[in-house]
Amino acid sequence: MTLSGKQIIGSEFRPSVGHSFSAVNPATGEVLPPHFGEASPDDVERAVCAAAGAFERYRKFSSTQRAVFLESIGAELMALGPELIGRAHAETALALPRLEAELARTINQLQLFAQHLRQGLYLGARIDRAQPERTPIPKPDLRSMQVALGPVAVFGASNFPLAFSVAGGDTASALAAGCPVVVKGHPAHPGTSELAGLAVIRAVEKNNLPSGVFSLLQAEDLAVGAALVQHPLLKAVAFTGSLAGGRALFDLACSRPEPIPVYAEMGSVNPVFFLPQIVCDNATLLAESLAESLTLGVGQFCTAPGLALVIKDAATEAFLGRLETCLAAKPQGVMLHHGIKQNYLAGLNQLLTVDGVRPRLNPQPLLDACLVAPSLLQVDATTFLANPGLAEEVFGPLAIIVVCDSRAAMLSVAESLQGQLTASMHGTYCELDSFRDLLEILERKAGRVIINGFPTGVEVCASMHHGGPYPATTDSRSTSVGSDAIKRFLRPVCYQNFPQSLLPEPLRDRNAQNLWRLVDGNLSCDDL
Repeated sequence: MTLSGKQIIGSEFRPSVGHSFSAVNPATGEVLPPHFGEASPDDVERAVCAAAGAFERYRKFSSTQRAVFLESIGAELMALGPELIGRAHAETALALPRLEAELARTINQLQLFAQHLRQGLYLGARIDRAQPERTPIPKPDLRSMQVALGPVAVFGASNFPLAFSVAGGDTASALAAGCPVVVKGHPAHPGTSELAGLAVIRAVEKNNLPSGVFSLLQAEDLAVGAALVQHPLLKAVAFTGSLAGGRALFDLACSRPEPIPVYAEMGSVNPVFFLPQIVCDNATLLAESLAESLTLGVGQFCTAPGLALVIKDAATEAFLGRLETCLAAKPQGVMLHHGIKQNYLAGLNQLLTVDGVRPRLNPQPLLDACLVAPSLLQVDATTFLANPGLAEEVFGPLAIIVVCDSRAAMLSVAESLQGQLTASMHGTYCELDSFRDLLEILERKAGRVIINGFPTGVEVCASMHHGGPYPATTDSRSTSVGSDAIKRFLRPVCYQNFPQSLLPEPLRDRNAQNLWRLVDGNLSCDDL
């Protein structure tokens, strides 16, 4: 398929005048055709207005119709198959098996939301019937359910060109909710974005949906994203990326005359706590597993374990020595683009300026490529607590080991941490039971707490929560993975004393869709 380099605004393909940019293969430095036009203010206006124009019709489509639409997107992505994966590989240097798995995950996410729509639980239908005879005040008929927010902006992530990008989980959950989507593609993989965008457009056409249900804007200029977030017709934003980027969008959205929610996932150091006995019993296995988790995808996962804590004893040095050996044996890997490499090196160099930071492994990077090698730094708890910057994420294959002199020191470090996507504990059964106070701290700090495992690998299912207290995300109540992600783009409406003919179908006495509803405080799927 020939890429156009144009903006996709509904059913319209608009060439851009002025500045253009191209993708670059991070492994070779090759500039990849074609040139992609920079979205203009007029493109932003057209895309958001098209989404707003499609909203009233699209939100009225039944859950089943939207489910079929999501499944159609998955089928179109599957049909692109090797072409989509090949372009993503050229633009990101991610391994082909990784991209094949990511495409499968992207399609599975769409199918998950389709299933969730058919079940109807996301509607949260509640019915409290009238009691006109109640004294001293009659009770009115009250019924409520979740409805779509409105047009949504989705920002594609650099590290997941498929699963967190144009047709990824944010787009899937917003479309499932009944919200048209305007995607701001990530400039590091514009060709991949266009191919995925075309798959969505074909699904829109095949399901006879209003064309404004989906648009794709391509741009390097940060002003395009800012203009999108500030557009008065936009009702919510989903973002995956850096703390600086997510916070900037959040502040812009809050400064609008009508503030809107920004669901930004902004990263995490994902601390891993190793308790003494399990380190003594399994030092080699734990070190090897930590090295694998840290270097997976060249450390370019939001759940990469960038911080590990141990309590100093006779087994500590053996564990750390084995970890150092494992990381030293890892080959250099290609980061996603030059900007990410530069940020990684800048973050690493900043950490090395802190008194008390010991570089156990700090290989020199190649200057003319996007290659980097793992780095391992060591500090004691006192140094860590005195330097809050040591707890900030450096995106890439870097870990800081905090060697604590005591249990109390480990608890103090845990208490000092900001919000995290994940936190992990490794211990024997008896140790875990005796460290319940640490577990309680981590429960307050993280959105997902893991026992005897590592945080990389985020299962897409109903129980998954991929979020956490600030600065991991802007809203700890929300998740960007799993079926609950749809809740970000819904809001409740209560209908009081409505005649049956005016009620939304899920709230009528006749339960035509056989939905589970909370009726007078009791779950029921029966007609009233």
